[in-house]
This record gives sequence, structure tokens and C-alpha cells, in this order.
Amino acid sequence: MQTSRQLRVESAPGLLAITLARPEKKNALTGAMYEALLQAFEHASLEASIRVVLLEAEGADFCAGNDIADFLAMARSRESLASSAAFRFLRMLASFDKPLVAAVRGRAVGIGTTMLLHCDLAYIAEDARLSAPFVDLALVPEAASSLLLPARIGHARAFAMFALGETLDGREAVGHGLGNAALPADQVSASARLAALTLAAKPAQALQATKRLMREHGRLLAVIETESQAFIDRLMSPEAQAVFQAFMQRGR
Repeated sequence: MQTSRQLRVESAPGLLAITLARPEKKNALTGAMYEALLQAFEHASLEASIRVVLLEAEGADFCAGNDIADFLAMARSRESLASSAAFRFLRMLASFDKPLVAAVRGRAVGIGTTMLLHCDLAYIAEDARLSAPFVDLALVPEAASSLLLPARIGHARAFAMFALGETLDGREAVGHGLGNAALPADQVSASARLAALTLAAKPAQALQATKRLMREHGRLLAVIETESQAFIDRLMSPEAQAVFQAFMQRGR
């Protein structure tokens, strides 16, 4: 299993812990990180001794979304985008049938929030900030979030997150069904790990069968394909390119 220096993978009995490890960039995801995530999940899917995956992050923030510089580079080729590790990882998330537990602190932006829709348990810091401001970047939702987020929190609230860029704090996110518990930040990782280890001690085949019954994998994959085509169209559009260039200029 290949890993990235920006992604740490550790094993415990029955558990694979995956840690986003790019805190200096708020754990914004690069192409290399997506590739490492994909390989870690593929390994977890195939390895019978791994019963549960724990997803967490180093530093103050869970994930600031996609690395904009990476996106600018990716947008040069529609063909490479369609087969990119990012889109392959989204398909893996939708079809992954082992329990997935998340520990979330700080900011969770874009994919940092939409990933949580594929988690079975999520423990979120009370002062965390969840957002999905795709329209602000001239983009559209991904990771089947156009289906899953309205189903979880209602159409009006989901549209406000997508189109107005509205943010939920940890308490609001849990109150709306995006997580299991809102906790002080220093308790999040330990609570998520305890839950993951508790799951890992349960009958593995029953856990997987339960998750499969609760998720329509085929429907999720179909939505991801539709979203991906729209996302690529938007990413390659002059409107999105102008937004990204302005974002990069502000960062200099």
C-alpha cells in the first residue's frame, strides 16, 4: 500500500486509522493525497482483518477542501479529470461497505464536509465549522452530496450551504443529523477512536451487511457520475477559472 507524506496510515486490532497530515495547509487535499486515500481505502476493503476505518486529521482543521493550485492544474485536461484519483476516491467512498468513523475539529470545507455524509459515525468539535460553498467557487456539489445533504438536513438548509456558503458549527451539525456528538475539541479524537474500536469488536459480517442495507450504493454511484460530469464542466469553465485565479492572487 503506497502512502503520501501528507497522509498517515496506522493499524490497530481490527482498525485502520487514516490521518490527513498537511496541517500547514489546513489539510487541503492534493492529487497525491487523494491517491493515498484511495489506496488506503482499497487496502481496508480487501483486508479481512480490518473491520473499521477511522478518519481524522492533524492540526487545528479537519480539511479545507481541495487544493486550489491542484485544481487549476487538473482543469487543463477533461480526460485526466475524469480518471483522476479525486473522482475515483469519491466512487470508493460511495461503495465502501465497512464502517467509517470520523473525528472532526476546526474547519471542514467542501469535500471536508461532503466526506462526512459517507461516514457511519462522526464526532465533531463544538466549535467546528462545516461548509460546502461550491457556488462561490463557480462549481457544483460532489460526492453525491446533492442527494445526501438535502436528505439529511433538508433542501432549504442544504441549498443555503451550497449557494449562500452558510456554515454550521459542531452543535448545529449534530443537531441536524450530520454527526453523533458535539464535543470539546480535545475530546473528539478519543471519542471517535473508542467508537471505532467498539465497532471493530462486533461481528464484522453483520456490520457490513447492516451498512449495505442502509445505503443504496448503486444510486449513490449514479449520482456521483452525474455530479462529476457537471463538476468537470464547471471546473473547465471560464467562470470557474476566473474565480480560481482571483483566489490564488489573494493568497500571494
